Amino acid sequence: MQKRIVSGMRPTGRMHLGHLHGALNNWKNLQEEYECFFFIADWHALTSEYANTKVIKGSVNEIVKDWISVGLDPLKSTFFVQSEIKEHTELHLVFSMITPLPWLERNPTYKEQLKELTQKDLYTYGFLGYPVLQAADILMYKANGVPVGEDQAPHVELTREIARRFNFLYQKELFPEPATLLAPTSRILGLDRRKMSKSYNNSIYLTDTDNDIRTAVSQMVTDPQRMRKTDPGNPDICNVFTFHQIYSPSETVNQINVECRNAGIGCVACKKMMAENLISALKPIRAKRAELDSHPDMVREIMESGNKRARSIASDTMAEVKAVIGI
Repeated sequence: MQKRIVSGMRPTGRMHLGHLHGALNNWKNLQEEYECFFFIADWHALTSEYANTKVIKGSVNEIVKDWISVGLDPLKSTFFVQSEIKEHTELHLVFSMITPLPWLERNPTYKEQLKELTQKDLYTYGFLGYPVLQAADILMYKANGVPVGEDQAPHVELTREIARRFNFLYQKELFPEPATLLAPTSRILGLDRRKMSKSYNNSIYLTDTDNDIRTAVSQMVTDPQRMRKTDPGNPDICNVFTFHQIYSPSETVNQINVECRNAGIGCVACKKMMAENLISALKPIRAKRAELDSHPDMVREIMESGNKRARSIASDTMAEVKAVIGI
């Protein structure tokens, strides 16, 4: 029997290259091996965007179009919207009754985000309990694995602990303990060499125009030690060279590697070359996206079908949960 995985994305804006290399390419490969459930985590988005909810609803269809454009196949994977499946909130409530508070307070991701996102008031019950809702998302479909980055690994471990605690308390092995499937670390950084993030305003988006991309690339930080064109550079610490390694032909990569070290090429020319190769690489994605834009009913039908399938499984799971706990 094919193993099942579950993963989701928060609809808080447009998809960028960080999403592509940090998650979506991995999801595309996993759908060839697993039964995949990919969902729009709109309830999760409320944990940080509760004061800016317009961005959530407006991002749902856009994200699904990006998923399909990069190669996720709705015939192989189930796409659904979290808030369309009411059982997610029911299971979240059940799990919140049995999850010890110290389990949530020790979560390293919770502590880190409180420090990083100081512009938002995140001292809320919902933000603290984010991993409990995540556990409900995962266990609802009795997932065998969860593809995540290293920063989300503690959440999957908490999901495993909640599954064990539920099974122990109610003396029924209802939920499997899902494995943590660590996604390959993204080599892509933002324009400023920090993690690519909408919050940092340092991203290149999948829906950017050619000129948007050229402008963004022109602003990328290169080798900080190279002050003039006549100074030799070090491609090993240059973010532009990392993009070349992904998007440029191997002969171009080799050429840049040699000429940069010998001051044979300047950063401006290097960036221009990379921008054109990036634009060329994104053309198939943007062409597929344009096709979906011209057929809005297609996306709606895909989501309705996915919601229906997810709802059927979730309904069965909650019936089992209620029977086990005696409600």
